[in-house]
Amino acid sequence: MDFRGLLDRLKALRAPGLLGADEPRKADPADKKDKGRAGDPFVWVEAQALARFLELCRDDERLRFECLIDLTATDPSKDDPNLHVVVQLLSLAFRHRLTIKCTLPKAAAVMPTSVPVHRAAQWHERECGEMFGITFTGHPDPRHILLPEDWLGTPLRKDYVFPDEY
Repeated sequence: MDFRGLLDRLKALRAPGLLGADEPRKADPADKKDKGRAGDPFVWVEAQALARFLELCRDDERLRFECLIDLTATDPSKDDPNLHVVVQLLSLAFRHRLTIKCTLPKAAAVMPTSVPVHRAAQWHERECGEMFGITFTGHPDPRHILLPEDWLGTPLRKDYVFPDEY
């Protein structure tokens, strides 16, 4: 199933938290500031509904996204008040992929864990917690995996100031 088919199926199922979609497009020659958008198409989902959305994607017989390939975050810029959580799903049965994005405010970067739906999310969420300061409520093991427990700050945020010494 191509991206349009996946999106139509999600809309037909009234997928929880589905906000919309974004697809690659060419630059508008009439608008000099418009650079277009490259990359993969993705769907926007409310962060608080992500686990329910993933459950529907896993359990629907026509989607069957049984593999969570990646869950990470990005900080668009130092001045942007939001972080983006990006999830990649794979259906081995149907050989299709889906990219999902959620927006979280930097000041209150809290969302429910996805571990009950996909156990693979466990390490990915721990990494996002350490590197971006996102709290995944209900996570079974929120210990650090990359940084020492006494590390201060979130190194992958654009506004992070690296310490002179540790």
